Amino acid sequence: MREKIKKIQTHIDNDPKLKKAVSQIKPKKSVWGIAGVILFFFVPELVTYIWQDQLVAWAHLHSITEPMEIQRLIYGQLEEMFASGVSWLNLTIGTLLLIWVLRT
Repeated sequence: MREKIKKIQTHIDNDPKLKKAVSQIKPKKSVWGIAGVILFFFVPELVTYIWQDQLVAWAHLHSITEPMEIQRLIYGQLEEMFASGVSWLNLTIGTLLLIWVLRT
């Protein structure tokens, strides 16, 4: 089993297509690359942290006053999402991406 894993690892290390694919998905080390990671991963969590109570109240109000059932369900899901607080998974992914961008 270990030999099989080592064989797969060496294949991954030497595969030029995989290296090309990884380099294409890596955010570029530029102002736009760093700003994109920050805006996509950190700003929504900051907004949730600062205005969580107001967002939950807004979503709850709309979940009980909307005339269409599908909209009530959407606002109910939005209320649950904001009530759960900051997404630590999102912050972790954003931090790892920033480290990946700034590492080289």
